[in-house]
Amino acid sequence: MAELTRDDANVTTAVHDAERAAAASGVTIRELSAVADHAAAIDLLSRIWQRAPENPVVPPELLRALSKAGNYIGGAFAGDELVGVAIAFHADPGRHALYSHIAGISAAHAGHSVGFALKQHQRAWALSRGIDAIEWTFDPLVARNAHFNITKLGARPQEYLSDFYGPMADGVNTDDETDRLLIRWELRDAEVSLRAGGTPLPAVERMPGDLTVAVPADIERIRREDRADAQRWRLRVREELTRALDAGGRIVGFDRSEGYIIRPEKRTP
Repeated sequence: MAELTRDDANVTTAVHDAERAAAASGVTIRELSAVADHAAAIDLLSRIWQRAPENPVVPPELLRALSKAGNYIGGAFAGDELVGVAIAFHADPGRHALYSHIAGISAAHAGHSVGFALKQHQRAWALSRGIDAIEWTFDPLVARNAHFNITKLGARPQEYLSDFYGPMADGVNTDDETDRLLIRWELRDAEVSLRAGGTPLPAVERMPGDLTVAVPADIERIRREDRADAQRWRLRVREELTRALDAGGRIVGFDRSEGYIIRPEKRTP
C-alpha cells in the first residue's frame, strides 16, 4: 500500500471523525443530488425559517444548478427522514474556501449534535477537495450559535457585518436588522482537528486586557416578548463589537455567561 501523504492522512482522519459524529448523533449523512432530495431540503429549510412556499430559502432551480456545478449540498437522515441540511458553494479561488450559505436542523432533532455531525461531514468533503477553510455568517445575538461556532467547532469571527442581508421575509428575522458575524473555520488547524475528533479542550486562557461583550442568553424569547428590548440589544452589541474589531481586536472565544472574549491589538511601546 502506498504511504499516505500528510493531506491524505488529514482527509482520512476527517472522514472518520465525520462518521463517528454522525453515528453518535443517530443519523446518516450524504450528499443530496436528486431533484426529490433537493425538494425535501428546500421544504425542511423553509419550515425551519418559517417561509411561505412561494418564498423558499433557496429557489429549486438554483439549488439544482449549485449541485450540478459541484457545490456542497449535504443532508442528515434519521432513518428515511431528512432532519438536517447544509448548503455551501465555492468562494473566490484565491481564498481556498467554501462558503456555507445555510444550515438547519429540524426542531425535533435539536440538541442531539446533528449540526456538529453535519459540519464534520462538510469539513471532510472540503478537505478532500483541497479546500483550506469554510466561511459563513451567523447572528451575533444568538448565544447558542456563537458557542457552537466558536467553542465547539473552533471557528473564529473575522468581520462584523451590519444589516448584511437587509430585510428578510421569514419568521425568524421578522423586522430585526440582519447583522451578522463573518466566521472562518480553518480546517487544518490543530485545535479544530482535536475538536472534530471529540477531544475536550480547556476554555480560552484569559489574558490581562481582554474585553468581553455580553449577549442575551435567549434572544429569541426577547424578540417574542419585547421587540424594543431586542433592538436595544442589537444596537449595543453592534456598537461594542464593531468598536473593538475596528480597533484591531480579535474575538478569541465565547463564554456563556460573559459573551464574546476579545483580545485587543498588541501595542508596541
